[in-house]
Amino acid sequence: MDYSAANHALWNIIVQMGFLACAILLANFLRQKVRFIRRSMMPVAVLGGFLLLFAKYLGIARIDQDLMEMLVYHGIALGFIAMSLRVPMEKAEKSDLTGLKSGAVIVSTYLVQGVTGLLITLLLSYTLMPNMFQAAGLLLPMGYGQGPGQANNIGSSYESLGFAGGRSFGLAIAAAGYLVACVVGVVILNILSKKGKVGRTRSAAEQQPGTDFFQSKDEIPVSDSIDKLSIQLAMVLIVYLLTYLAAHGLTSGISAISEGLGNTLNTLIWGFNFIIGSALAILVRVLLERGKKSGLIVRQYQNNYLLNRLSGFFFDIMIVAGIASINLEDIRGLWLPFVLMTVLGAIVTWVHLTVVCKAAYKDYYYEGLISMYGMLTGTISSGVLLLREIDPDLATPAANNLVVGSSFGIILGAPVLVLVSLAPRSTLFCWIVAAIAALYGALLCLLIMKAHRRKK
Repeated sequence: MDYSAANHALWNIIVQMGFLACAILLANFLRQKVRFIRRSMMPVAVLGGFLLLFAKYLGIARIDQDLMEMLVYHGIALGFIAMSLRVPMEKAEKSDLTGLKSGAVIVSTYLVQGVTGLLITLLLSYTLMPNMFQAAGLLLPMGYGQGPGQANNIGSSYESLGFAGGRSFGLAIAAAGYLVACVVGVVILNILSKKGKVGRTRSAAEQQPGTDFFQSKDEIPVSDSIDKLSIQLAMVLIVYLLTYLAAHGLTSGISAISEGLGNTLNTLIWGFNFIIGSALAILVRVLLERGKKSGLIVRQYQNNYLLNRLSGFFFDIMIVAGIASINLEDIRGLWLPFVLMTVLGAIVTWVHLTVVCKAAYKDYYYEGLISMYGMLTGTISSGVLLLREIDPDLATPAANNLVVGSSFGIILGAPVLVLVSLAPRSTLFCWIVAAIAALYGALLCLLIMKAHRRKK
């Protein structure tokens, strides 16, 4: 085997991870030394991502686009698996309907974004851009709400129906959404901080440093024949392997029954693999708890401190890689609808969430609002990123709501996929889809209010 630099496959991942590490360390140095960066509350991972993005376009760093996208994809699942394996500190209320409410919050935001996008592209097609593909407005919720995966898929299908550059436009919306989440989200954090609404709290590790916090009762020893961190990482990777097997089994089984249905659900299942991973991690956690209660397992294997650090590591790498993988060339002549959709999409998303999150997350309104805004303009990782600035230990249910809400969102959001497929048929269908989306969004908002009142 050739161990020299000529072996690109051998050294590429090391070089790319080295770029990521340099960006993170430089960003951390700038945040510590530059006062206005430190006071801006901009997370180190976001700053590092933009530094690497600039380095890419200046030709300083040669970024492997495919590898960066792989890190983003796997990082989401690994981070949430590590979070879901944590031993819960408090029991959740059985009467709580937060999962259902979170799903309704997510899907109602999709619908608000979809109506906004459709109105923009329909009005442009009547005025300044008569050749505008009218259903292109539905790429706003695909890019903002669901991320680059669905934006790529729906954009490609629209491209086959006559929208020239549909795939690139969808990916550009998704990239802009990530920028909105990271940049506008940080600006919002600063505004709320100046008003005294939020503030960065110290983590539990900062408040209680030392072995007592690190080593809880009945846990496996810190130093043994195997390192304690290795055990945590092994559990995360085993659950992710089970996630792969479960997703593979689901898609293979569905395709065996119906190939057409398999092709439809294949992208959905693999695109939301972090939900499957989180569910399996919770199952493993419950089995470990029951094994300990029955006496079959003597020690507690999970360590919440180390699992928090692992999830933080995966999220940091994913955020830097996600920003660095943005392609600014994806616009290509569609600047006007792109600017209108991204700007108005960011505004209506914030306005809508400020209303519904008050009903859904009364006890932790700002944590729920900030995390949902980060996810519903960018990705679930950007939602966690913003949340960690005001809830570094993820002590509130806000982070888990992103995962659980996404699970309910798959069920509640099924009609959205039907609307997306109907809109390109004609101008009339676009208006019908906009009307149905507005009505369904109103019903979901009513569901959020009713669930809130019932709990009260």
